Amino acid sequence: MTFEAFPDSAHPITWPEGKQAAASFTFDVDAESCTIAHDPKSTSRMSLMTHQSYGPKVAVPRLLQILQRQDIRATFFVPGFTAECYPDTVRRIVDAGHEVAHHGYLHEPMQGIDAETEARYMDRGLEALAKAAGVEPVGYRAPWWELNWHSPALLADRGFLYDSSLLDGDAPYRFSVAPGDSRDIVEIPVDWALDDWEQYAFYPGVTGSGVIESPAKVLEMWTLEAEAHHAQGSCFVLTNHPFISGRPSKAVALERLIERVKGMDGMWVATMEEIAEHTRRTVQEVHTHARIQVPSFPDTGAKFTPSLVRESRPAVAG
Repeated sequence: MTFEAFPDSAHPITWPEGKQAAASFTFDVDAESCTIAHDPKSTSRMSLMTHQSYGPKVAVPRLLQILQRQDIRATFFVPGFTAECYPDTVRRIVDAGHEVAHHGYLHEPMQGIDAETEARYMDRGLEALAKAAGVEPVGYRAPWWELNWHSPALLADRGFLYDSSLLDGDAPYRFSVAPGDSRDIVEIPVDWALDDWEQYAFYPGVTGSGVIESPAKVLEMWTLEAEAHHAQGSCFVLTNHPFISGRPSKAVALERLIERVKGMDGMWVATMEEIAEHTRRTVQEVHTHARIQVPSFPDTGAKFTPSLVRESRPAVAG
């Protein structure tokens, strides 16, 4: 029996002529940054540091070979600290024709930080990417996908085109950066089911349950997700970390997945920047996000501000 696919009706989108869905392969090049942000004392753990440095030293070159063989361009989200430590790696990514986007400075914990502090993180990351490889990123992904309500305006202030940190859709959309602010940026949503961290990540005393999934199982799961996005005309976004999915058997499974996704009729495999540019050109709706305020729990109740959609003229790329 063939079942009808149901698209993301909250975020309607049409793709370039001849394409019925989109896919983007993305890599968060965290290297040592995420473990240092979790616990600065982790720098004293030699084995842990080598586990993380495997990403830029061994995995990224391998992944670049795979992407070249498959003839696709990907998006690499790079923390500023990674760019400072491994500028040659960042330059190799750029020289291979891939997009480099912003991923914080030291993969900082983002929950609850104030706007001034977050702005410092953003600016330091921008400076590091520019110094390492002359990169002026147009895309941002918050560490741990943890965006704050003030984050979008900070991104707009710095000229970012898109963010990829929110989880409320299957297709890209435009959203207002703040109440009363006429500016908007593109959101390309993500999904924890399409992140290799949940499948493979393990290091004693740092993360994971100790259960490392079989790449065969992960390939099956991600293939099903890609097929569903293809059928419903939405956007398949895979998030990988080189120190995880750049390991041998995982890299083989990833290349098999890339081949399968490329082979789907009408699937547009593109960078996040290309998808965001298309969204800004063609989508007129601009969304706000629902907000919930709880002044003091539980006595005073809560206030809910619903999400809204307004029409806007498609922006002209430039």
